[in-house]
Amino acid sequence: MKKEWLTPEELAQLTGYSRQTINKWIKRENWTTAPKPGVQGGKARIIHIDDRVTEFLKSTRHAAEPSAAYMANPATLSALLVNSIQQMSLAEQNKLAALLLREGVQGLLQRLGISEN
Repeated sequence: MKKEWLTPEELAQLTGYSRQTINKWIKRENWTTAPKPGVQGGKARIIHIDDRVTEFLKSTRHAAEPSAAYMANPATLSALLVNSIQQMSLAEQNKLAALLLREGVQGLLQRLGISEN
């Protein structure tokens, strides 16, 4: 974490925990806090992000997990075609079948402007 002071809300967003959980840890772990500047009433606090806070967060379950990059596998052409056909109405499916029977795959590709010729 780059900032030296964070609000419980900011720390919650960075770690994926709730603000309530962060506030519970502030009390239980006796983290250093200060009143948030510009907020009256004395309840708003900011947390000093020191080594104790950093180490504690590293020891928690999902803060210690490495972040993962999730990617959807690109669908295969056959899966895309089957899915597309299943979403067509029966009349559209019949028209596509007639076009393929009449002109073949080469004719379909030419109509789509993707033939090799």
